[in-house]
Amino acid sequence: MSYPISLAGKVALVIGGSGGIGIATARCFAKSGAQVVITHREGSEKARQAHDLLSTFKGEGHSAVAADVADTKSLIVLRDNVLAKYGRLDILVNSAGFTKPVPHTDLDALNDDLIDRMFAVNWRGQFAAIRTFVPLLKASGNGLIVSVSSIAGSTGVGSSIAYCATKAGIDVMTKSLARVLAPEIRVLGVSPGVVDTGFVPGRGADFNAKAGATTPLKRVATADDVAQAILACATHLGFSTGANIVVDGGRSL
Repeated sequence: MSYPISLAGKVALVIGGSGGIGIATARCFAKSGAQVVITHREGSEKARQAHDLLSTFKGEGHSAVAADVADTKSLIVLRDNVLAKYGRLDILVNSAGFTKPVPHTDLDALNDDLIDRMFAVNWRGQFAAIRTFVPLLKASGNGLIVSVSSIAGSTGVGSSIAYCATKAGIDVMTKSLARVLAPEIRVLGVSPGVVDTGFVPGRGADFNAKAGATTPLKRVATADDVAQAILACATHLGFSTGANIVVDGGRSL
């Protein structure tokens, strides 16, 4: 069976679609013909940005909807909205995430509240989104879930120990769900290294330049680099499931 590059007739939901990787991914799916739903936090500046972005996407029928991955009730409302407007869902991309830099040596700074928030958004939220949308993805007959992870999940090097742990959890979740959701749904992970976005507070051009210099391909990733890998999961990797695609320029070598 062939998997054409065109995603015409498909509906893709990008949770965290107002972030750097989410925006780039949504744009890639729209250019490939899919109708795209992106989520944003209610009342945030990114909410306005998300709605403004829709006009830049190719095609029609795209939408931006408020949702909070840390609130399952919010995800259920999102599912009902998607079902009412589109009647289907073919692709779910989990790109929502949260972090706060904490030196790995400073154990006291990684307090319980921060740990709980990190897991609520980065792991529980991704699982809750999958749990909520599995019925629609199964009904598609060829559903796809792509969760954005990080090389921090395997290297143990990242913005905090808790952040690394949540990403390791996503990698395990990807394998576990790939087994139980097959054959109706494929489940894949994409793990970037350093990405040139504002995701990690306090990291700017100086950090990216230093990181790029120590990366084999001599630069850090762009959001589009990651988005292209996510798109490939839908267009070119039709016989892959349970795998983790690393997009780090060789940084984890």
